[in-house]
Amino acid sequence: MRVHFIAIGGSAMHNLALALHEKGDQVTGSDDAIFEPSKSRLENKGLLPEEMGWFSNKINSDIDAVILGMHAKEDNPELQRAQELGLKIYSYPEFLYEQSKDKTRVVIGGSHGKTTITSMILHVLHYHDKEVDFMVGAQLEGFDTMVHLTEDNDFMLLEGDEYLSSPIDRRPKFHLYQPNIALLSGIAWDHINVFPTFENYIEQFQLFTESMVNGSILVYNEEDPVVKQIAEGATKPTRKHPYFTPEYFVENGETFLVTPEGDMPIEVFGKHNLSNLAGAKWICQHMGIDEEDFYEAISTFKGASKRLEKIGEVRGTLAYKDFAHSPSKVKATTTAVKEQFPEKQLVACLELHTYSSLDEEFLQQYKNALDAADKAIVFYSPEAVQLKRLNEINSDQIAEAFQHKNLKVYTNPQLFQEYLKTEAFVNSVVLFMSSGNYGGLDFDQVKEWL
Repeated sequence: MRVHFIAIGGSAMHNLALALHEKGDQVTGSDDAIFEPSKSRLENKGLLPEEMGWFSNKINSDIDAVILGMHAKEDNPELQRAQELGLKIYSYPEFLYEQSKDKTRVVIGGSHGKTTITSMILHVLHYHDKEVDFMVGAQLEGFDTMVHLTEDNDFMLLEGDEYLSSPIDRRPKFHLYQPNIALLSGIAWDHINVFPTFENYIEQFQLFTESMVNGSILVYNEEDPVVKQIAEGATKPTRKHPYFTPEYFVENGETFLVTPEGDMPIEVFGKHNLSNLAGAKWICQHMGIDEEDFYEAISTFKGASKRLEKIGEVRGTLAYKDFAHSPSKVKATTTAVKEQFPEKQLVACLELHTYSSLDEEFLQQYKNALDAADKAIVFYSPEAVQLKRLNEINSDQIAEAFQHKNLKVYTNPQLFQEYLKTEAFVNSVVLFMSSGNYGGLDFDQVKEWL
């Protein structure tokens, strides 16, 4: 099959391009800017466009499928040419469904935890040599790409993102997968630029359960009241399996999971990650992995990239980075680190980077999110606020929103880095939470500064 990607450089898009190339399809693509690591990975496989930009002459009737990324606009010249020729145009999730419509589709959904749960499941399946097709939102140890497609595998495991599918398809991605088995981890309002009210946001998850095939299985977090209500009201699944945080304890900076086989040390930590583990166990059992085999495999799971990822440890001071940015994720991550290292000073650094986090009204949702930290640092870029065409915010508004007694606000990347270089972090844990990079912070240098 000949496939052309419009906006091939995105994190998800370039991984799909690599997966199709690996599968033997003929892949081409365009983009107006491609950054690392996408650039090198595409270049290594001969898929990097020769020049940046959009070129309508790249589109012809020999193309079997065009895959349209969110980075493209509705007036993109390649998209317009494809429409003129009547070519089949897919959004990213549409194409994944097309590739998996004859397989058992397992979809992991929720506002938070879905990448970690999907990663846990993949780790366990990989540990036991069980081959499945998959799409996950983070790079995993032992896997070359975040997307894997075959003709033969029985299962397709999909991380179910609730964000929009493409510039010309405004449906949430996870509405298109039609799962046979699904999981809902937790719901906390996000993407306010698309879902302006919490009620509107919740509705997307209700629609997700109704998109499941008849006779399907729904695994859900019964400790989340909104998820519990949605799951109990769902009509398509004929089997429903609630899960809850399993028993565990922390001893000398190590987390132990209480299992029927005895207390088992695990690499990940935090109540939210133990909850994720419980959900992953249910899904693995539905995919043919028994409980004992699950525990054996999960004990070696170190986490997904940027999900409570350890940067380094120097003379009793540790540094972690995490993708957390929404209020519920920030609170869960900060609490988890403090619980794991109660004797250490916790310095929690949060970058306000997303549209929601920089909105002056949504900012109030962060109240008490950093309470577990001994010191709290909030970084944001006024330029990012302007680019997103939002009302300006200031340090007083941030202090009022977070309600933390020991909070500092930085808007200058150099001053923030100077703080990291000069502060005496003794017996501390420094936690970086962001979906960005604090205006150019090199995490490889952080260990050196500590």
